[in-house]
Amino acid sequence: MNKHPLQSSPDKSARHPVCVTCATLYITCHYSHDRPEWMDGGARQKQMAKQIKAEVKERADRRRWEKVIHASIPPPGTVTVQSGLSESRKQLCGSQAPPTTPPTSTEAVKPQASDHSRPVLSNANDDSMSLGQCDHLLFTFYLEHLLPFLFPFYHPPILQGGRAWIMELMLDSPVMRRATLCQSSYFFSIIHGSNEPTLGELVAARTRDAFAMLRQSIQFMGVSDITEHLHGAAQILVSIMQLQRFEIAVMSFQNCQAHLNAAVALFKRLMDDVGAAEAVGPRLAFDNVLHRLGPSTRILPTDSFQIPSAGQAAFSFASTLVILDDIITSTALQEAPKLYEYHRSLLDAPDSPINTEAVAGCQKWILLAISQIARLDAWKQRCKKAGSLDMMELVHRASPIKSSLESGLAQVEVQPEPTTQGSGTLLSVFFRNNGQRPSAVCQKTLAIPVWAHAALLYLFVVVSGWQPRNAEVAYHVTKLLDVVCNRLEPEMLLRTMVWPFCIAGFLAQPHEECRFRQLVHDLQPPSVFGTARKALELMENIWRSRDAEESINYDLGTLFSSPGELILLV
Repeated sequence: MNKHPLQSSPDKSARHPVCVTCATLYITCHYSHDRPEWMDGGARQKQMAKQIKAEVKERADRRRWEKVIHASIPPPGTVTVQSGLSESRKQLCGSQAPPTTPPTSTEAVKPQASDHSRPVLSNANDDSMSLGQCDHLLFTFYLEHLLPFLFPFYHPPILQGGRAWIMELMLDSPVMRRATLCQSSYFFSIIHGSNEPTLGELVAARTRDAFAMLRQSIQFMGVSDITEHLHGAAQILVSIMQLQRFEIAVMSFQNCQAHLNAAVALFKRLMDDVGAAEAVGPRLAFDNVLHRLGPSTRILPTDSFQIPSAGQAAFSFASTLVILDDIITSTALQEAPKLYEYHRSLLDAPDSPINTEAVAGCQKWILLAISQIARLDAWKQRCKKAGSLDMMELVHRASPIKSSLESGLAQVEVQPEPTTQGSGTLLSVFFRNNGQRPSAVCQKTLAIPVWAHAALLYLFVVVSGWQPRNAEVAYHVTKLLDVVCNRLEPEMLLRTMVWPFCIAGFLAQPHEECRFRQLVHDLQPPSVFGTARKALELMENIWRSRDAEESINYDLGTLFSSPGELILLV
């Protein structure tokens, strides 16, 4: 693959050039100045040819759906993204977006008839009152199958409303409805396994509609008083995160930064303009937003039994995803998280409505530590550029983070493993005290040490540099791999912990490579496990250059680099 022109890359990713052909086909590039060992004109070369053909076929879904996605949202331009929503909107909408103008009458915010009238972004041409049988099927498919696949740990208690808020928003919010139908259509087509043109056209149409409505909604919110359209803003925030997860599922990362910028800016506006964060602090500001998104739904004729409203549940869920993505992104960019000022209040408070364990399987204390490590790495990079890095100060700042992670991990490892009987289901309620019902190890609990070991590996690289043969590094890689290989069930849960899996893979020893490869290859079909495939691709790049002279200078920015993309492994 060394005879094609190379894609230029101004960053560290230039250490791993990618030829145009491989980049276009989204396959692993084996570019090298030296003749590859497998190019022997014999069996090894034939085997590699078969592997490349299989990879080309495997990536067909990504090539097809990226065309659909990028036809709806052009790739981000060169606009410098500021904290304001207007700049984030420019990146998300691309250069073809229409100028920002107040909405016409057909785009106006309309109050919905309910016990408490609330504004929701709507459109006069929307088909909200004429849902067909296909739509009902796709809604049900999303709630019963797709949501548990995307968020397998998310089991909101029955007495807190369960997932009813999602159904309410799908019926109530045009932008949420389009985003849901987009995702459901795609995944349903994958399960159907058919290349029928009508099915492909349906998915493409759903995708275009979803991105068009999201673009319109973000434009409207950017020129509106957010306090007057609070419920619409919460719906938009959920929809941004929905469509971002859809793009990542098909391994399209080009719009990740734009989506995250828009979500972060919208979250900040809600916290500052509605919650008054500057005056009362992040924790009370979050409560203020939740209060304004109420009142809670009353089920029984008593004031003592209420469940969160759809808007409250949506804001809590979407905020958790935004905070998670912001932190994971910061590790790749070697920058402090954009929402760092909110983290200690929202992640360290025991009564915080942010529930990262339920949404992603990562407990808040671990995510807070990763946030602190990212901030430490950003400080380190600034000092290095200024020529003023003090290694003693770096170690001093890292010590409390390491102590927190090690003590938390020690507590997890000595605790008995809890069992589950289907958390959040009627059976789990009725059989709570019935010892005859079979139980299994709680998989959410197994995810905790995976994240904790990866956080310690991340901290080690930031403080001590690239030392994959270090005994401490090898210990954490082995412990993480043992949990993932031997105790995780079903294997598809790996897609919820790809970031820690990838961190361990970067630092794996040669004899461990086959275990990482097998774990990813077992995830089928490839078209719905895009992040795991991307993680393995990044690992392979590092493994091939493990003994290169420049590998001693590797850091997280190098490891996660990819030309023109932000690699967000969530």
